[in-house]
Amino acid sequence: MDLTALRHERQKWLGWKNIAPLQEAVQGLPCLDGHITLDDCVTITFDSITSEQQALIEETARMMKPWRKGPFKVGSLFIDTEWQSFIKYNLLEPFFDLKDKTVGDIGCNNGYYLFRMLKHTPKKLVGFDPSALYYTQFAFINHFIRSGITYELLGVEHVEYYEHQFDVLFCLGVLYHRSDPVFMLKSLYKGLNQGGELILDTFMIEGEEELCLTPKGRYSKIPNIYFIPTVNALKNWCFRAGFDEVEILAVMKTDLNEQRKTEWIDTQSLEDFLDPNDSTKTIEGYPAPKRVYIKAKKLVKL
Repeated sequence: MDLTALRHERQKWLGWKNIAPLQEAVQGLPCLDGHITLDDCVTITFDSITSEQQALIEETARMMKPWRKGPFKVGSLFIDTEWQSFIKYNLLEPFFDLKDKTVGDIGCNNGYYLFRMLKHTPKKLVGFDPSALYYTQFAFINHFIRSGITYELLGVEHVEYYEHQFDVLFCLGVLYHRSDPVFMLKSLYKGLNQGGELILDTFMIEGEEELCLTPKGRYSKIPNIYFIPTVNALKNWCFRAGFDEVEILAVMKTDLNEQRKTEWIDTQSLEDFLDPNDSTKTIEGYPAPKRVYIKAKKLVKL
């Protein structure tokens, strides 16, 4: 696969009529040296900033709605994203070691998790997400800190063809969007170095059986959801993809504290996706969203 040609083609996406003004706005941001604090809220502070500069930062950020992952604070501007992404990150952080590792985040959105990972001093951080909007949100935050993170307008299907393999791959909230989950897991497996680890989360359903739910249409109002497995079915998918060990890290119900409407999305959120008379079910009558978090290992072959 010619990734150089693909990159060149996808750079043209930044010229789309809905994206080009955002790119121009980022390029017009003030040249300020930001200091980043990597906590639940990714915070950027400045030694000196004028009210006009702060107003331009806010105007630019609001142009980029919806903001899904975060939160962020830039100067005095708080971007209250739809997802309280620190809940997921803090849950997973005890289970990974990124120091001096080559790390990839598949479906990285605006890079919130990648920014948080800087604290672990990895050797290299690469984000994959074929979204021109999320790429531009990342560029907005990165403008002030020049993090050195690489952001690729590529998807999970390109990981196995990437110029190098990874020691750790994160793939959070992607698997259920793929019509062939085992094929996707194989691609991730091929993208890992020997001894590499995959940190993954996906929707799940309860049950000991090795089965999965296949929604007829939408699930929780999301159109492109294909398979929602039991934990045992997910483990089998991982083994079929080549992984040698699968560790269940946690099972968590998504609640209104983690995902909710804010002024930064202007769209519906979890409260609109559930049955108004029974929060244990989606609006379609399926079990309400619950996620399983796993670590799958590619052991060194002797």
